[in-house]
Amino acid sequence: MRTLCSSTLIGEFFIIGFAGLVAMKDPDMSTGTVWTVCGIAMFVSVALCGMITRPGGVALGWALQIALIASGVFVPVMFFMGALFAVLWWASVHFGRKVDEAKARFAAQADQPDAA
Repeated sequence: MRTLCSSTLIGEFFIIGFAGLVAMKDPDMSTGTVWTVCGIAMFVSVALCGMITRPGGVALGWALQIALIASGVFVPVMFFMGALFAVLWWASVHFGRKVDEAKARFAAQADQPDAA
C-alpha cells in the first residue's frame, strides 16, 4: 500500500505546485499567500508518504484529497484534478491493501512446511 499511496502523493505534490503557478495569475491573491498555502500542502503531501502505514495516515490522506477538491474555489481546474486524485487515492488504498494481504498470505505459505 505504501508504494501506491506514496506515488499518488508525489503526483499531488506536483499538481499542487502547478496549481500555485496558476493561482499566482489571479490579481486578487497575493503571491505570499499562494505560496504559503501551496508550500504547506506540498509539505503535507510529501510528509504523508512516510506516515501512510501509521495510524491515521490514510485519514490524513483523505483530508488532503478534500482540501485539493476544495481548492477548486480558487483554481477551478482543481475541482477536476482534486476529484481525479481522490479516485487515485481510493484506488491506491484499496488495491494497496489487497497487495499487502496477498504478500502476507504468500509469506505465510512460504513459512509453512509442506505436509506432503
